[in-house]
Amino acid sequence: MAKRGKEFYNRYFARQSRFSILPPEDKYLFRISPKYKFNIIGSGMMGIEHLRTTYLEGRALIHGIYDPNPKSVTATQNVLSQIDPEQKLKIYDTLENACKDPDVDGLIISTPNFSHISVIKEAIKSEKHILLEKPMATTIPDAYEIYKIAEDYPSVFQVGLQYRYKAMYVEAIQEALINKRLGDIKMINISEYRFPFLDKVNQWNKFNQYSGGTLVEKCCHYFDLMNLFAQSKPKKVYATGNMAVNFKEFEYNGRKSDILDNAVVSLDYENGVRASFNLCMFSPQFYEELTICGDEGYLHSYENIDYLPGTKPKTYLELKLGEESNSRISQPCYPKYIEESGHSGATFFEHKYFIDTIEGKETSVATAKDGLWSIVIGYAAQKSIDLGIPLIIQDLLKEFSLNI
Repeated sequence: MAKRGKEFYNRYFARQSRFSILPPEDKYLFRISPKYKFNIIGSGMMGIEHLRTTYLEGRALIHGIYDPNPKSVTATQNVLSQIDPEQKLKIYDTLENACKDPDVDGLIISTPNFSHISVIKEAIKSEKHILLEKPMATTIPDAYEIYKIAEDYPSVFQVGLQYRYKAMYVEAIQEALINKRLGDIKMINISEYRFPFLDKVNQWNKFNQYSGGTLVEKCCHYFDLMNLFAQSKPKKVYATGNMAVNFKEFEYNGRKSDILDNAVVSLDYENGVRASFNLCMFSPQFYEELTICGDEGYLHSYENIDYLPGTKPKTYLELKLGEESNSRISQPCYPKYIEESGHSGATFFEHKYFIDTIEGKETSVATAKDGLWSIVIGYAAQKSIDLGIPLIIQDLLKEFSLNI
C-alpha cells in the first residue's frame, strides 16, 4: 500500500460513508490507519465524546470500554456502529481487566469526579498512557495524591483541562504569553453565562460530595486558564455565591441538591496579578468571555451561542495596543466538523496533543500539577463562600500539611 505523503488530508471526508465503497488498497488520501488502541473507562456523555473524537482524530481507535451501567455501554456501542460498523467494542467485566489488557496502549478515564482517585490507583498499575478527565479529583488531598503519582509515572499522564485548546484561548495564549503583545499582564477576567448542569447517571453532579462543588467541577477549566495567563501561584481567594435558581426543589433518593448556580471569585497572585471570575448557570444563552489587560495592551475575546435569529459571530477577539503597535479584530475558529466534535473543538486538540505527547513531540498539555492548582482555587473559592471570608492559599494548604 502506498504511503501517504504531505498532501492535504481531511479527516472529515475520510470518515464519510461515500468512500466506504473503496477497497482498502485503493484508499490513499482518505486512508485511516490507527496506530494506537485506547480503552474508555466510563462511557457516559463525555466517554462518548471521547470515542467520537478518537475516530475523528484518526491515529487511534477505541478497543473497549468499562462501565457498570448497561445503558451507557449500549449507547456507546450504538455510536461506534455509526462510525465503524465493522468494529466491535470489547466490553470488560471489571476495571482491572480494562486497565491491564496488553492489547491496549492508553486509557481515557471519564468516570464521575468522585471516582477518579480510586480509578487512577488501579489504572497506574498498567503503566499505560492516561488521559484523565477534569476535575482531577474532588478534594485537595486526593488531587495532591494524584499529582504525586503522576510525578514519577513512566508514561503520559494528561489531565482533561481542554479549554486551553479552544480557538479563542489558543489565540489569546499566543498573543499574551508567546508574542507578549500586552506587555506585563496585570489583570485577568473570565465570565461564563450558561444553562444548568445536565442530567447524569445517578445525578451525581447535583451534589457537592460527588462533584467537588460547582467551582471545582465546572470552573476548574477557567482557573487553569487564569493560572496559565498569570504565570504565578494564587495567593488569596475571596468568593461569593449561592443557589439562586437551579435545583432549589430538586431531590434525589431523598437528598436535596446543594450545588451553587452563581458565583463571583476574586484572586490575588503572588506576582501581583489580579483576576476575577463570574459564573451564572441560569442564562438562556451561552456566553463566555475573556479580558486581559497588560501594561502595553488589552485583549478581549468571547464565544457566543444563542437562539435568536440573525447572523452573529460565534467568536470574537480584539487586540488593542493603542500607539504601541497595530491593533486588530478577528474571529478565532476551527473547521466546523472539528468544533462540533466537542467543546468548540477543544476535545479534538486535546486528543491530538495526547497522541503527539505519546509520540515524543513537545506539547502544551495540562499536567497533573496544572490539575492540582485548578482544584486548589476551586476548593478555596467554595470554602470562602461557606465561611464568608477571604482565604490565604498557603494557610489552606497547611491545613492539609501540604507545601506545594
